[in-house]
Amino acid sequence: MTGHVTVTDEDAVRVIRLSRPDKKNAITQDMYRDMSAAIDSAQGDASVRCLIISGEPGVFTAGNDLEDFLKAGTSNTGTPRASEAIKFLHSLAHNAKPIVAAVDGIAIGIGTTMLFHCDQVIASTRATFATPFIHLGLVPEGASSLLAPWMMGHQRAFSMLVMGRKLDAEEAREAGFVNAVVAPESLEAEAQKVAREIASLPAEAVAASRKLLKHTPEDLIRRIDHESHLFGERMRSAEAVAAFKAFFARKKS
Repeated sequence: MTGHVTVTDEDAVRVIRLSRPDKKNAITQDMYRDMSAAIDSAQGDASVRCLIISGEPGVFTAGNDLEDFLKAGTSNTGTPRASEAIKFLHSLAHNAKPIVAAVDGIAIGIGTTMLFHCDQVIASTRATFATPFIHLGLVPEGASSLLAPWMMGHQRAFSMLVMGRKLDAEEAREAGFVNAVVAPESLEAEAQKVAREIASLPAEAVAASRKLLKHTPEDLIRRIDHESHLFGERMRSAEAVAAFKAFFARKKS
């Protein structure tokens, strides 16, 4: 573990917490690796019956650490996408344990698209959700092009994934991918309450029912990999190169 992801098990619930507050929990390749390991190792552990993914108070995640992401994603032109990010998405696709997300503050890029793989999403009143892929000359990822229209309809998904429109917590609840909106100080307790409720149910029945409700892992992996291929092509496009140059110029100014 890098120290930027903490994993704790208590009362049949595994909490995976992003903990890099100085960088707004921006996710590095090492952090993706740690999250994947926490999810994968839970699959064969009968004592873990539900997962929680959360961040530090005030911020869920700013998405990819772009400098780390670009370094990993463009180091080899034959493999343009950051492999640990894809492995994490595959872990979400194959995961068979219920996931509760506790979202406080910003959830940008993969910080939002990972939520489409969760079974319950609890947001604080100060949570916001944004997928600014287009503004960087890129395309949606994480099977969001499959899951978002399925959850919220084409028009809302288009507004979010293509136009880059940001949603606040109530708008996300109305769109259908947030279950409840609570005060920031109540977020952790509410997520734990929901996770313990799920963990108390008959585990085999939960697993079978969840499988009925979800897209198959094969469908998710197929879409993740297709998006990844397009994402890699876009990373090398003139549009994306110009967008990233402008982004880093703004950061330095």
